[in-house]
Amino acid sequence: MNTNILLKAGLMAVALATTALSSAASAETLRVMQGSVSAPLKVPMNRAVVVESDTPFAELSIANPGIADISTLSDRSIYVLGKTPGRTTLTLLGPDGRLISNVDVHVTPDIAEFKERLQQILPGEPIEVRTANDGIVLSGVVSSAAKLDRALDLANRYAPERVSNLMSVGGTQQVMLKVRFAEMQRSVAKNLGVSLAAQGGSKIGIGAETGTWLSGNNAIGNPVEVAPGTRGALGLGFTAGSVQFAVLLEALESKGVVRTLAEPNLTALSGQEAKFLGGGEYPIPVLTSDGVVIDYKPFGVELNFTPTVVDGDIINLQLNAAVSSIDTTITIESGGFSINAFKRRETSTTVEMRDGESFAVAGLLQDDFRNLNNQLPWIGDVPILGALFRSADYQRNQSELVIIITPHLVTPTKGDVYALPTDRVRLPSEREFFLNGTVATAPRGAAGEVARQDFSSSYGYVME
Repeated sequence: MNTNILLKAGLMAVALATTALSSAASAETLRVMQGSVSAPLKVPMNRAVVVESDTPFAELSIANPGIADISTLSDRSIYVLGKTPGRTTLTLLGPDGRLISNVDVHVTPDIAEFKERLQQILPGEPIEVRTANDGIVLSGVVSSAAKLDRALDLANRYAPERVSNLMSVGGTQQVMLKVRFAEMQRSVAKNLGVSLAAQGGSKIGIGAETGTWLSGNNAIGNPVEVAPGTRGALGLGFTAGSVQFAVLLEALESKGVVRTLAEPNLTALSGQEAKFLGGGEYPIPVLTSDGVVIDYKPFGVELNFTPTVVDGDIINLQLNAAVSSIDTTITIESGGFSINAFKRRETSTTVEMRDGESFAVAGLLQDDFRNLNNQLPWIGDVPILGALFRSADYQRNQSELVIIITPHLVTPTKGDVYALPTDRVRLPSEREFFLNGTVATAPRGAAGEVARQDFSSSYGYVME
């Protein structure tokens, strides 16, 4: 009697615990009816479900115990626990050994908790979660690439290396980058030199720059030869009896300003690299074992960038921009070839900004100064009179460079709204050219109206 009471109490406790565990795990109950095809039994991993049979069974078997574990609660109830993702078969046999049913057990990753966490971390994002084999499939349209990465990172926590990404990013994903190169170069050079010469029985010369006031063995009375490249030279000479005097004054002041401006624009899809080169290629001979091979070095305006729309209108830019030109002041002679050097201003950086914002990604302020004073010892230090025995040279070069970038989110527009540079000019007829001297005229019609407009801002794209 006591044994029966204890057995019943034990079975009741097991049933209550099983019921509580199943309820906590949100487990489902599958009912197996004899003579019917059983529906697949989906069991979340590390969760349990209860299988009930209308017919009492006498024997149970599971094809792969590593995928699911089973235990009996009664002759009509079965407790199935999912262990690892996969598919296996549960077989029920009656007391007479006949087959009651084969149940297809499909253990899947537990996505209930994953869905809850996904809604907490990314509220409002229409991401659909499904299971496929032993992995997770994500689909839907998210608002940014950053939120897509967050969803994938979270999914990898629940199914490492078993996540299929079918999501796409909505919104504008094309970026136009506007780069402005601005450089100013200023140079100032001043020099003042004085040379004296006297000749009686022999020639006597006094000067800071030998050879600029007299060339070779020429007499003073002959024309004074000035060195090539010298400007602002004045030579004076006179004779007193048998003595001849000559004076050469050199004074030069030069000023120069150079302005360089380039504005390349380039459009690329988010995550894709875009390249731009406006210039040419310079041939450079290279000596190899097979002889001389011509290699080409690009120069001009170069722009390489990779945009990534991170979140909304926040854009991450990997940028490499350069402006180069041939420097004819430096020449190398090699193997019968004359090769010039290059001037190059380059920047390579990664920045992040919003649509329409600007960033000065590079800047350079350079100030070169040189002051040279040549004089005869002691005599050049004499006040006022010493200026006749001195040569002063003053040079100053200043350079200022700035590179500014501005990204824009853009979308395509209709082709008929574009205005090309060639649309603003119409070639003249023979009559207009020969009789009126017309070189080019504005086109007629709608194209001419567009050509006469003043496009003072960016156009050609739809700015977000």
